[in-house]
Order: sequence, then C-alpha cells, then structure tokens
Amino acid sequence: MTALLWFQGDPPQNSQTNNSDCDEEDDIQWSDDETTSTVTAPEFPEFHAKVQEAINALGGSIFPKLNWSAPRDANWIAMNSSLRCQSLSDIFLLFKSSDFITHDFTQPFLRCNDDSPDPSINYELVLRKWCELIPGGEFRCFVKENKLIGISQRDYTQHYDHISHQEDDICRSIQDFFRDNIQYKFLDEDFVIDVYRDSQGRVWLIDLNPFGEVTDSLLFTWEELTSGNSLRGDHVEGENTDQDAPAFRYTTSEVTVQPSPCLSYRIPRDFVDLSTGEDAYKLIDFLKLKKGQQEESDEES
Repeated sequence: MTALLWFQGDPPQNSQTNNSDCDEEDDIQWSDDETTSTVTAPEFPEFHAKVQEAINALGGSIFPKLNWSAPRDANWIAMNSSLRCQSLSDIFLLFKSSDFITHDFTQPFLRCNDDSPDPSINYELVLRKWCELIPGGEFRCFVKENKLIGISQRDYTQHYDHISHQEDDICRSIQDFFRDNIQYKFLDEDFVIDVYRDSQGRVWLIDLNPFGEVTDSLLFTWEELTSGNSLRGDHVEGENTDQDAPAFRYTTSEVTVQPSPCLSYRIPRDFVDLSTGEDAYKLIDFLKLKKGQQEESDEES
C-alpha cells in the first residue's frame, strides 16, 4: 500500500489598501499558469471505506504499522502526540512523517547478508486494537538458536522501580511464556520478540523482529548478543540460578535515565547531517553560505 497525502489551500487574496497599490497591480501581467495551477488530492474511496470499517470493528481507535515497522518516530506530529489513530488521515499523517516507514518502503533489506535479489514485497497495513500499555511492562527478548539469551527493558530511558523488586518473577514469567508459546514454533531459530507483562503477571506477545542490527539492541550490544560470551555471568540473581537463564537488564537508577532516542527525529534532517558530518556536501554548502554572508557584511561596513 502506497499513498501520498497532498495539502491544498485557497489561493491568497490580495487586499487593496490605497490607489497606488491598485495602479501597481494593474501594471502586472499574470500568466494563466501562475494563477490557475492547482493540485488535486488523490482519493481512495474503497480503501478508505475498508480501513474505516476495520477501525470501527476494533473499537474506534487503533495502532497502525506496516509490514515491519510502526511510525514510533512520528508521534510528535499528531495532535494527541500519540500513535492512536481514529481515521485514515491520522494514519497517513504518521506514515508520511516517519523515517521508519520510509525505510520500509525504500530500503527494507539494507542490512541483509543474503546475496539473492530483493524479493517483491506486498505491503500490508496492519491495524491493531488500541490498548493503553504501561511502558514499564514492555520487554524485548533476544532468541538465538531457539534459546532465550537476553531480556531488556523496552523503555530503557526511564527507571521503573517495580522492575527491580519483581526481577525474578518477571524473568521467570517471560521464560515460561517463551517455552510454552514461542520456542521451536518459528522457521527461524534466531529472532527477537517484544512482550508485555501486565499487572497480573500475564505475558502477551506484541511483535516479532529480525535478529540483527536492524533491530535496536537496547541495553545490550549486538556484539554481546551474537557472541554470547559476555552474557554468561549476567543472569538474574535470587531464586533463579539456572545457568541457561537469560541475561536480564534494566535501568537501575534515576541517574541513568536518558532522553528518548526518537527525539532526534523531530529535528530537520539537514541539521542532523551538519551536526554529525554525515553529508560532506551540505557542510561545504553551509561554509560557502557563511563565507558569502561574511563578505557581504565586510562590503557593507
């Protein structure tokens, strides 16, 4: 599914404040192309009707995503600063503003090691019933060779006090859920899953991700996860002394609280490229601009 969202406004109206303004406007000759060019917004009536029907069937509010990604980096542009959508226009706004979604459309296999040609993709719009989840209950689980090797707090930028008090229970319930519902049930033996543990201790599967750098490793590094050596002494303490228990990491102190990594997506791309030096041509253009401004200032003085 591909869609473009166009915005069309009314042409500005010129106000006449005095006779001299009127005379100046009479002397100006406007071409038809300049005064009558318009852009017609595309319409998808059948698709719109199906999406709205699905939204209504899911309770009127949904969480949208594409085949792989959700527009988590674009929630700032929504009126409610949330990924909660109630119409197709809400979905279009988030998708159009998301670098994650753009990546899915343009470079979905950027970090794949397979040398075979990229397969044709049938893009699917996935709508899920909206649920209010407590960020402190979300965890990312790393599975290698069908073994759960690591669990990371999903929202690692914040400290949640209950995690340290329930460390053993959280790890055990996630292990039980993985063993009973996930292990040996996928074609791949290396993958990443996101789960949610509610206040009653029940665990729910949220999403499935590829095992590799395209997926955020959160409180681990991909070198640790792929080698596995540094994880052996990183198991949870307490009653769970199983040597095969996964490493469990979470933010342990308010001192370690960090800004959200998605904040950088609110900055114009040109600013990011200049600050990081990723685009040398933009830096050269910027320096030329500053040099030109300096020369103009010197001439005026």
